[in-house]
Amino acid sequence: MPIAETFVSIQGEGKLAGTPSWFVRVSGCNLRCAWCDTAYASWAPEGAKRTIEELLDEASRSGVRHAVVTGGEPMIFEDVEALTRGLRDAGLHVTIETAGTVFRDVACDLMSISPKLASSTPRNDPRDPGGVWSARHESRRIDLDALQRFIDAYAERQLKFVACREDDLAEIESLLARLTGWSAGDVMLMPEGVDVETLRSRAWVAEACVARGWRYCPRLHIELYGNRRGT
Repeated sequence: MPIAETFVSIQGEGKLAGTPSWFVRVSGCNLRCAWCDTAYASWAPEGAKRTIEELLDEASRSGVRHAVVTGGEPMIFEDVEALTRGLRDAGLHVTIETAGTVFRDVACDLMSISPKLASSTPRNDPRDPGGVWSARHESRRIDLDALQRFIDAYAERQLKFVACREDDLAEIESLLARLTGWSAGDVMLMPEGVDVETLRSRAWVAEACVARGWRYCPRLHIELYGNRRGT
């Protein structure tokens, strides 16, 4: 699989925030979010191909018991199925980070689904002068059938939404109304931003969670290390 990076850190987001984890970031994505903070795995994919055996050996030697498979978009790669099963067989708890546009039958203890809102579409982005990725992203960013399959297949899940502006809330509520089987405790709202000042300026995200019974999703790695690779 093409891999941008692997590292050991704490999980910065979601239900397992604060948990020491081994991360493997797959390089490649079927979307191009305007605010993507890992452009080296999407807009300009970096890294080299590594074997599943190499990755499993590194994970086993990491000294931690949680593994996070992220990207980019790990679900566009068929070999993610073998990787996740190998991690599970090695006794690791497996979290998968996905936009929820491509469903695969993977071994997963926490499915972290992050549907992309309209505010993620890269309109008038200098990295996309012809608007090709803008149109492609907008057409792909939500797949209701895939999202419902994820919810139905994985009892331990979180629906993690990146909130940029307050009108994102209406879109989130509209999307959730078209899905079944989730609970308010599965819904996590995370402020968009890669510095502490920006995150703090979006206090309305926490207020929206209180009003709706959703969970506020921190970005602990940003608070602790800043916007730095390998953390």
